[in-house]
Amino acid sequence: MHLALVIVGILLLFGAGVAFTQQGRALTGTLIGALGVLLTVTGWVLLDGGSTLSDALKTGGLAASSLVVLYALWLSDRRRQADEERYEVERRRHDLEGQRHSLEQARHHLESQRVQHERERSTDERFARAVELLGSDADQVRVGAMHSLAGLARARTDYTQTVLDVLCAYLRRPFDHEHYAKLRGDKDFVVAPDADRERQVRLTAQRLIGDLLPQIGNGRGPTYDLDLTGATLEYFDLSERVVGQLTARSVNLYEANAFRGMEIFGDAWFTSAHSWGKFIAQGTKFHKRAWFSNFEADQLVDFKQSTFDGIAKLAQAKFDGKVVLRGSRFAQPIDLNHSKFNGGLDMTSASTSTADTYGMVVSLEMKNELPEGWIVDRNEDGTGLVRV
Repeated sequence: MHLALVIVGILLLFGAGVAFTQQGRALTGTLIGALGVLLTVTGWVLLDGGSTLSDALKTGGLAASSLVVLYALWLSDRRRQADEERYEVERRRHDLEGQRHSLEQARHHLESQRVQHERERSTDERFARAVELLGSDADQVRVGAMHSLAGLARARTDYTQTVLDVLCAYLRRPFDHEHYAKLRGDKDFVVAPDADRERQVRLTAQRLIGDLLPQIGNGRGPTYDLDLTGATLEYFDLSERVVGQLTARSVNLYEANAFRGMEIFGDAWFTSAHSWGKFIAQGTKFHKRAWFSNFEADQLVDFKQSTFDGIAKLAQAKFDGKVVLRGSRFAQPIDLNHSKFNGGLDMTSASTSTADTYGMVVSLEMKNELPEGWIVDRNEDGTGLVRV
């Protein structure tokens, strides 16, 4: 009987081994094996003859329990391995997703660079073509080229300074007109063909320059420089505009030209400029130097309520029309050395502590309103020598 238990137990253990090796039969194999261990150990203990059936069953039960515990430990280890494998798969999937995202970003970046490159190339070609068309013999083509350049500057602000430079360069080209000659009293002037059409083209360039400059009151944005050295200007209007440096040396200004209410953050150079008409600069703020040395004006020059934070230099300037500096403010002494005011000078309420007036003369035939304490001595030629 006892031997039969052992044999049955061994057979069950063999069956448990077969069941355990088959996929999905681990629990069945463990249960069969536990039963086989129970029977085998119980029968083996009873074969010794020194133990009762109860003790033999307890010993067999402990052995069977050990097998179940081993199965539980194995199962826990399998779950841990499965979790680790699942985590590794998830990590690899996440890495692959990150790589895919990085590749997608790189592709988008390359595509953006390509589009930007194409846009810049197209812009450069458009700019070069417009500049080339400025040399056309047809005035309408030149006007169209200027509008194309202005449109480019509005679309691409990094082109604004370059476009302004091109338009200023166009205005610096030599140009004269019969009307200008009459204003100068030049009776020997020879009328140039197509001068009227070129005059209209230049007026377009002037208007576009004013349109491209920032307006005051919009905060301190970008400031652009203007170089109009030697240019011929007529009805040029930069009122209420902001500029950086304004270079207008040897400029010829015809009719009325307005610089009213401007804010000039850089130096303003009007050295040796000639205004054949009215020069209007009321309420303009000159943050740095305002250089009008050797400036000549045939008609009104109006600086009423303007502000000069830097040096204001009118040395050796000649004014045949009236000059208005009423209510203007000078942070530094104004330089009026050897200046001539033949049309009258109005400095009522002008804020200036002192001035350099060596050789400064005013016409005694005109009304002159000078700051308090300024003295006018009569010269032999009928002009007045101003002393401070």
